[in-house]
Amino acid sequence: MSTFGLARRRFLAASLGSAAVAAPFTIVRGAPIAFASDPFTLGVASGAPREGSVVLWTRLAPRPLEGGGMPDEAVQVDWQIAEDEAFSRVVARGSEPAMPALGHSVHVEARGLRPGRPYWYCFRAGSAESPIGRTRTAPAVGSAPARLNFAFASCQQYEQGYFGAYRDMAARDLDLVVHLGDYIYEKSRGSRHVRKHEVGIPTTLAEFRDRYALYKLDADLQAAHAAFPWLAIWDDHEVADDYADDRSYSTRDPAQFLKMRAAAYQAYWEHMPLPASARPRGPSATIYERYRFGDLLDVMLLDDRQYRSQPACVGAGRPGTVPDCAERTEEARTMLGKAQEAWLNGQIRTSTARWTVVAQQTLMAELDRGTDGAHRFWMDGWDGYPNARRRLLDSIATHRPRNPVVIGGDRHAFFAADLARDPARPPNDREAPVASEFVGTSITSEGPNAKALAAALQVNPQVKYGRSDKRGYATVELTAAKCTVGFEAIDDEKKKDGTVRRLATFVVEDGVAGVKPG
Repeated sequence: MSTFGLARRRFLAASLGSAAVAAPFTIVRGAPIAFASDPFTLGVASGAPREGSVVLWTRLAPRPLEGGGMPDEAVQVDWQIAEDEAFSRVVARGSEPAMPALGHSVHVEARGLRPGRPYWYCFRAGSAESPIGRTRTAPAVGSAPARLNFAFASCQQYEQGYFGAYRDMAARDLDLVVHLGDYIYEKSRGSRHVRKHEVGIPTTLAEFRDRYALYKLDADLQAAHAAFPWLAIWDDHEVADDYADDRSYSTRDPAQFLKMRAAAYQAYWEHMPLPASARPRGPSATIYERYRFGDLLDVMLLDDRQYRSQPACVGAGRPGTVPDCAERTEEARTMLGKAQEAWLNGQIRTSTARWTVVAQQTLMAELDRGTDGAHRFWMDGWDGYPNARRRLLDSIATHRPRNPVVIGGDRHAFFAADLARDPARPPNDREAPVASEFVGTSITSEGPNAKALAAALQVNPQVKYGRSDKRGYATVELTAAKCTVGFEAIDDEKKKDGTVRRLATFVVEDGVAGVKPG
């Protein structure tokens, strides 16, 4: 018996990437439509979990790499969510139009759910049924869950490896996945490619849709989406390498770039389980948000791309690692923009959770690459915006949330660091850290030179650990007593059957900022 009373059903990872649905059907409402192949090729996903709601996502795409292969008309999609895998206790159901203007994607905000428990969901278009996904609502505010487990990941360049890290992730006992950006790559890069984009750099909505479809066809990525709710923010490669607000070193005309950014933001929305509040309006979209998980965890999602000041010290060039200059330390320079800075200050001020996680895109700790007394900084990260970093850490120091932890990605390396307001003070005068930081390596994207990183660690004692030769992701286990972070590394991302092992473990103890070996 299927979830909709039809002849068959499919369940998440076991069926993802399986044979397509081939039976023609007539939709319940509107003109008849026949699918020659499975319209649910891109799987299902959930996200934005609250204590009484969650976003459910799918996109109809029977020919996913040919614009989706859907007619230029709305198609009704039925959905339901249940308290059990067999769907004997359906708690909500409905129907949503998959609109051509949204790439025939569907974003359902399922409400009236119970807090802190698993649910199962699926979709139907005509006689075609989607895989079944599993999700989980957030624990109720005021409750004290004994533990919460989540993973965070970033940087999954399709050509540079397989997504075996997601296969490992999908098999774990997690409550949540946090994706920190570079979900797609707009351009080819790196060496030893194991598969190809096959087409050039996307600039239009149709081209961005096809790029997302290519990535989402990966069965391991689909499995991780179908197994857990996700919180997601973007970085640069969802639009263009190293862009800042309306500036791109590869697209010089701001008007042309913003047109491309609007297409990229639209495609991101269409392919991720985002709430209605994140839907773009032209080249703008609000993705920063706060999510609460009982009294154990507050998550602050940030956007450090859309509002940041132009890179310092590089003129119109690419913001690489360059000698220091006066422009870098101008007080007005910002990573988050004034509105988001004010919003984050307010969220930090009112956070009462045991653990406050600031989820952003990159390494926040200073990593000076200079030698012999000279200073060199990477201008595309927080080191290019030191006063913006200081203001954020001042907010933490002033409002004193109980256990602030920063997580990031982007650098294609694992890092563990202590965060202090003034990292440049000499070691014998260095202040105690105000927060702890962990950066996960990339899912597939090649890392920086290991020898150069090792040299940088020698002169940046606030960075307690750094390793760039491994791909993978990070896991976090939270209890009232401690935060335990595992750096999970895949043995070889170039192999489809790569295996994952724990590379390093760190802990942060309740009430004591700073990272310690676990």
